Amino acid sequence: MAKKIFIISSLVLLLVGCGVVKKKTTYGKNRTVSVEATETDSLVSNKTSLPEVVEDEKAEQIISTAMTFSGVRYKFGGTSRRGMDCSGLLYVSFKEHGIEFPRISYEMANQGRKIGVKKVRKGDLLFFKTRKRGKRINHVGLVVDVDGDDIKFIHSTTSRGVIVSSLREGYWNHAFVKATRVL
Repeated sequence: MAKKIFIISSLVLLLVGCGVVKKKTTYGKNRTVSVEATETDSLVSNKTSLPEVVEDEKAEQIISTAMTFSGVRYKFGGTSRRGMDCSGLLYVSFKEHGIEFPRISYEMANQGRKIGVKKVRKGDLLFFKTRKRGKRINHVGLVVDVDGDDIKFIHSTTSRGVIVSSLREGYWNHAFVKATRVL
């Protein structure tokens, strides 16, 4: 009986964790991200300034730290190599570089400034709603590479642990809510 309760409890935690829903596929459909840039995004200069170079270096350091957790299994509330969830991954990666950050994804979503998806660069955060009936953000990822329209981000999933995914994937594209810049 105790074993049965343990198994059921484990399954509930697994499903509640960083938001699991049935994966939607988009065969033959061209999906577009529906986040628009704000007026302030279009006023940003294209010139690389010293602070931007420092921010890029900090972003690379944070990404490097996050990538060391690749393959770590998913654990709800986890913040170690024994297991971690999506917000735990970012919390630990930023904290290691002296940046205090909220621990929960929907609280992280209130940090920084919202940016248009076409302005996303390494080190920016992507936020998702992965629950059908969920009203708030429940998943977060860190942008590790931008190659044209392909945005790659590291995050922790309940099924595969810490991995790098693409925003082009139908599931993540559909669940995408917004991007923010904190660096």
